[in-house]
Amino acid sequence: MSQPNKINNILPKEPDQTELYIGLMSGTSMDAMDAVLVDLAPEFPVLQEHISIPLPSRLRSQLLSLCQPGENEIEAMSQADLAVAILAAEAINNLLQLANIPASAVRAIGSHGQTIRHLPKVGNTLQIGNPSLIAEQTGITTVADFRRRDMAAGGEGAPLVPAFHEAIFRHPTRTRVIANIGGIANITVLPASADQSVIGFDTGPGNTLMDDWCYRHSGRRYDKNGRWAATGTASEELLDILLADEFFSRTPPKSTGREYFHHSWLWHGLSHLDEQLTGQDVQATLVELTSRSLAKAIREHAPDCREVYICGGGARNTTLIRKLSSNLDNFHVATTDSLGLPHEWVEATAFAWLARQTLHGLPGNLPAVTNASGKRILGGIYPA
Repeated sequence: MSQPNKINNILPKEPDQTELYIGLMSGTSMDAMDAVLVDLAPEFPVLQEHISIPLPSRLRSQLLSLCQPGENEIEAMSQADLAVAILAAEAINNLLQLANIPASAVRAIGSHGQTIRHLPKVGNTLQIGNPSLIAEQTGITTVADFRRRDMAAGGEGAPLVPAFHEAIFRHPTRTRVIANIGGIANITVLPASADQSVIGFDTGPGNTLMDDWCYRHSGRRYDKNGRWAATGTASEELLDILLADEFFSRTPPKSTGREYFHHSWLWHGLSHLDEQLTGQDVQATLVELTSRSLAKAIREHAPDCREVYICGGGARNTTLIRKLSSNLDNFHVATTDSLGLPHEWVEATAFAWLARQTLHGLPGNLPAVTNASGKRILGGIYPA
């Protein structure tokens, strides 16, 4: 007699055949904990409820400091690990209350965790947010630590969302690009031809440098709608210096993070300037840096594409989207809202989907994207 599948035994039975999952995302922008409740039984995810809880200033400062080497890191990381998990559990419990459903109706949580180091060159990455504590405080099976299995197979562990993009956004006759602008920007090229592999990689900074510069000059966590940047003039000299970084010319697969594109990286570029720039001129230049690096990557790696769909927090920066549209003047540029999934909830939904893949014993990575030696079931399972 055959043995039952141990992974499938973790799945609670749903009499109405819905598959409710929760996705958690706290990205490199470190602005909020996003949580979504989605039904993954239909072919296209059905968003049931969502919530976003801003990261407390003290926790955000702790996390930012952990992105660079410093003193007493292990103790600081341990404290932040618990704080992120407690915030995640709070978001989930509030989400369940909003949706008016019990925890027992949810099959699993897919928790991305908070990245504090992403080091593909040494084959490691670290996302914190204790999944055991999340499972304990919510009573829901939690799937976490998705990236390191891909890295164990020789991949970069990022980006992971292209597999989700392929599953729900690929079109049979038109090549599409999904551009995710979080703290770091990445693209997924979805070829119309089934014979062509999906391409995905990080293109460079998304919001991280803009947010950091805005905070240092105004105390605001981000430049709302890009209004401050719109008052400045981009410096071509600074752009040339920044775009000369070898990351932008490196051939994919490639990934990066805040530990690479950080304030010191920007200051290094500023130190080589002959001209004096105002704060808003630097902000305008950073908008151009994100938009031009994204547009260059799209033109080079999706030459037959004419449809670009934006998701992530950067979609709310109207100055950035206007610049990107200008740099992609012969493309149709819109948000993923027009495809049926609101731009601000795509990543969290992706991690709900990845949790489902794991529980069903299905792979969650694309080797052509991450450079892993093969497809792998990702993440660790922490039962309720």
